[in-house]
Amino acid sequence: MDLSSHKYFTTLDYVIFALLLMASLSIGLYYAFTGGRQSTTREFLFADRSMKCLPLSLSLMATFQSAVAIIGTPAEVYANGTQYWFIGCAYILGLLIPAHIFIPLFYRLHLNSVYQYLELRFSKAVRICGTVTFIFQMVIYMGVGIYTPALALHSVTGFHLWGTILATGLVCTLYTALGGLKAVIWTDVFQTVVMFTGQLAVIIVGVQQAGGLSEVWIKVRDGGRISGIDLNPDPTVRHTFWTLGVGGVFLMLSLYGVNQAQVQRYLSSRTEREAVLSCYMVFPCLQVALMLSCVMGLVMYACYGDRSPLDQQYITSKDQMVLYFVMDMLQDLPGLPGLFVACLFSASLSTISSAFNSLATVTMVDLIKPHCSMTDARATLISKMLALSYGIICLAMAYVVHLMNSSVLQAALSIFGMVGGPLLGLFCLGIFFPCANSIGAVTGLAAGLIMAFWVGIGGFLDRMSSSVKVPPLNSTNTTTAVSDNITMTAATAIFEAANEKTSRALGLHGLYSLSYMWYSALNSFTVVLIGLIISLMTGPTKGNGVASGTVYPVVGKAQSLLQKLQKPSSCCRSPHENKIDGGKEMNVNVKEDTGTPEDRETFLPLNPVSYLEQETSV
Repeated sequence: MDLSSHKYFTTLDYVIFALLLMASLSIGLYYAFTGGRQSTTREFLFADRSMKCLPLSLSLMATFQSAVAIIGTPAEVYANGTQYWFIGCAYILGLLIPAHIFIPLFYRLHLNSVYQYLELRFSKAVRICGTVTFIFQMVIYMGVGIYTPALALHSVTGFHLWGTILATGLVCTLYTALGGLKAVIWTDVFQTVVMFTGQLAVIIVGVQQAGGLSEVWIKVRDGGRISGIDLNPDPTVRHTFWTLGVGGVFLMLSLYGVNQAQVQRYLSSRTEREAVLSCYMVFPCLQVALMLSCVMGLVMYACYGDRSPLDQQYITSKDQMVLYFVMDMLQDLPGLPGLFVACLFSASLSTISSAFNSLATVTMVDLIKPHCSMTDARATLISKMLALSYGIICLAMAYVVHLMNSSVLQAALSIFGMVGGPLLGLFCLGIFFPCANSIGAVTGLAAGLIMAFWVGIGGFLDRMSSSVKVPPLNSTNTTTAVSDNITMTAATAIFEAANEKTSRALGLHGLYSLSYMWYSALNSFTVVLIGLIISLMTGPTKGNGVASGTVYPVVGKAQSLLQKLQKPSSCCRSPHENKIDGGKEMNVNVKEDTGTPEDRETFLPLNPVSYLEQETSV
């Protein structure tokens, strides 16, 4: 790699990047010293339950629009075409289902942590298992999320690696610990604007460098980067319409349906209607973010064609391609490289700050407060210290990731996706299957996690074994080289033969080759299936044993829908009607034309669960 050809940051780029960090910190300081000054857990953890749908929707989008996605999606489109774009189809069901099932259920139960639901529906043991699994998931991702963009930036701009990690981590920790969820949400809004602006600036300049829109289209079309709909049903194919459009639904549900970082935002809204609207508004935001990332990949191909910077050995990893492209295209426009790097780190800040806040919430609400009696002021102070502590853990995890090689780094990213599937299956088991009991829930979660790590790690090792290559002979020491190569060849042959024989004998080769987009679906179904079997074996939960409002009446809803289809006039019935929930009849007083979903089409009781009121005053 010719380092002399590199263009590094100018003074203006450094100024723009520093302004981003200072602006994010200023928002945190503003909310730390205004309003209620984050003096209560209600304000610190739930933004005083006063947020509107627009900032919520932008925050929901920014939470998982990480720097890994911003630098990974364009590189994927550059290398393999626009097939990945079809994941946008998964956004439809992936957001409609949470909007109409998960959000109303969680909101009407007046939860503070999504894992409180697991205790209401099953038992305290299930709640603790779910909480610990979530903490494990997010702690791993925090280190990866902050290290990956820092490493790529260090490789192509000359930024000091640990200086970048410390600056990002400390700024993010401070504004989260000082300003609470309200600061996190509003910095997400600011950072989303920066993200879109930075990506759009790079695309515009890249199109000009490539010769205009028509020239970009001709180059990507002739280069075969415009993909049609691949309807291949083979689940081992990495990206098809089915893996992205169907398998992606389960990934979206695990992120936007049951993840604490997202549910906490729903619960911070003023009304249930605002929460549902924010979920609807995430859809266009995600589509715009996906479009910008994919278009950037196409523009990159139009500029470089098949002469990839990776093939030319200007970079050492495809994750560095986007930043190399930015520094190459914008080298004569001081300030714009700094703007895009600000865009990249905006994504990183929004993701990490959301992780800090959600981890502090579940630790306080699920692990500390149920066992310790304390004042609200003391609980708020401990919550702030927890957010600060998780920030330090994030930096420690970044160091651990630094000790790993790139393949292990990819494995760590896969673990984040794999853990979300079992958690989704656990919530689906409780919400849709009234007969499930706590023994089945714990066993199902354990089975789902075992399946996740078995398939994920097994597939990773299977791919590694297939890529083992014999090193070339060392001409400086022929005798030793020949001996080493013979030994290596024999060992590799034995290992590959044994691995292939075992995999084929057990029928595991196809399972290990499963597309990563199906991991969440496979793990979710494993939890539900094993959970139901164990529940039936140990004695299913009876209708009167299910807490009111914790089960979605699938059968009742289906019957109601059929009746409406058969008798269209039935939609004009009186709003005062009896509905069945868990075998019990309850009266639901529905007001006319209030404009709030909680007063229309209610399937849960509107009275809060008294146990939750006793547990916390938030």
